[in-house]
Amino acid sequence: MHPCRIFRQSERLSLTEKRLMTNMAGRLGIDFGASNTVIAAWDEARQEGVPLHIPDFGQSAAMVDSTEGIAQPGLSVMSVIPSMIHYAADGKRWIGAQVIEKGLSCSKGTFSLMKRYIANRSPVSRLIGKRQISYYDAGKDFLSSVLLFSLREPELEKEEVALTVPVEAFEHYSDWLSGVTESAGFSRFRLIDEPSAAALGYGVHVQPGSVYLVFDFGGGTLDVSIVLIEEKDSSDAGRRCRVLGKAGRELGGSSIDGWLMQEVLKRHNRRDTDEAIRPITRKLLDDCRSAKERLSSHEREEVGFEDPENGRLLSAEFTRASFEDLLDQHEMFSQIDGTVRRALNAAHERGYSEDNISAVLMVGGGSLIPSVQKTLERIFGRDLVRLDHPMDAVSRGAAAFVAGVDFYDHIQHDYAIRWVNPQKGDYDYRIIVNRGTPYPSREAVARMTVKASYPGQIELGIAIYEISHRMNRCGGSMELVFDPSGAARLVQLSADEGDRRQHFWINEQSPTFLTANPPAQQGDPRFAVEFGIDANKRLLITARDLKTGTVLFREMPLVKLT
Repeated sequence: MHPCRIFRQSERLSLTEKRLMTNMAGRLGIDFGASNTVIAAWDEARQEGVPLHIPDFGQSAAMVDSTEGIAQPGLSVMSVIPSMIHYAADGKRWIGAQVIEKGLSCSKGTFSLMKRYIANRSPVSRLIGKRQISYYDAGKDFLSSVLLFSLREPELEKEEVALTVPVEAFEHYSDWLSGVTESAGFSRFRLIDEPSAAALGYGVHVQPGSVYLVFDFGGGTLDVSIVLIEEKDSSDAGRRCRVLGKAGRELGGSSIDGWLMQEVLKRHNRRDTDEAIRPITRKLLDDCRSAKERLSSHEREEVGFEDPENGRLLSAEFTRASFEDLLDQHEMFSQIDGTVRRALNAAHERGYSEDNISAVLMVGGGSLIPSVQKTLERIFGRDLVRLDHPMDAVSRGAAAFVAGVDFYDHIQHDYAIRWVNPQKGDYDYRIIVNRGTPYPSREAVARMTVKASYPGQIELGIAIYEISHRMNRCGGSMELVFDPSGAARLVQLSADEGDRRQHFWINEQSPTFLTANPPAQQGDPRFAVEFGIDANKRLLITARDLKTGTVLFREMPLVKLT
């Protein structure tokens, strides 16, 4: 049996839900995942987050003992909402489990992997009926439906919500999440990064004063975070989790599905770009996903498809060993190792080494792959690796966070000022906030002088960029994409696209905010500015006019940092 068994929708978690409704304290944790979405509510009596089953949208899952790898601690029941939405021709929408039950997973009107496309600011859209629908639209419709349905449950009308964000996400993704949440009627919400939420979700095993590595291998990304659980303070407010090191990579279950699909086609001299093959790629990709899951508990699986050109049934068999060879060919295990090492190096800079790690907490569907478990066991030893809550740790932790279990953090990305370098004839970037900077800052994190670009300039500004350090494989990054027709294929990202995803102009809508009166002259230093960071991770600016001595702004919030 596969470690994650899906029950029929009619098998409700009624006893758990009824108990949960009587004990919850108005706090929800939402883990919007690339493959599945999980909602947890804070149970005041149990002092932990408990997964919430959403009727119609959700499907119950039982985590059972693994046949290989790390043994599960017995049978536990939870609920997941498949992250899918289908737009029907009659205007109806189907969400999560409804899509699967109606056999619409591979339909052109079905959107999946929405989180990954939104995080990458994908412009792809499809014409469904008379409406052009983007992944932003689909993600908003999906998440809004889930949130609004939660509001219908008893005692949930005044919920406070915590939503989780990938460790390498740009600010635009956080803004998108906030906008969807507000439009769904939740005025009280907070954001927490997924690895830190996962650590809090394992709270029953986590001990104050210890260091943990959180390994989050989901449908779209791999995120690794090293956290220190600090001792309770005098006010007995609960555990405090301080992030020591983070690293992320665009590698997830959808990547593996794409590799399997390409291998199946390759064995029959086909490609995902072939015109005849494109219409069946969605169905083939779904079959490959199912085979991937079954290979976690079976020694061999077969994937087949009907040749559109002659109707012949073509198939490809994968053993557990050949599947692992395929993963190795795509350097998955070395990518996992490299991501873990980057997080460890960041923690080492703060005085913590690999020897300080008390346990490795695995979360995400990719963590159920036995060879992934073995990779971490080879690095840390079998006794340290845990797999108690692979599917719901993040939502559990988010519910704990919004209930008051707090933590300290540091800035994840570099932030820079873009300026024109006349010697290069191109833009350069000057770092003003280094990743790893703790917040709030006690003194200025950067100082600079702003000069006028042309004679008589009145409006001067600063272009602030967020810089990601997501690592790509040598030779370019491959990404699974769906074209407007719904066909799936693997494509290599261009250098320009890679750079666009590495640099994000976060104040593009309001770059000019310094007013020179009288007007400034070209090349003259006009404003002295200082930057700081407040407790809410907002970049603060203090600006003084060097000509008049006037202070224009004093610690004015400029942008939100990640």
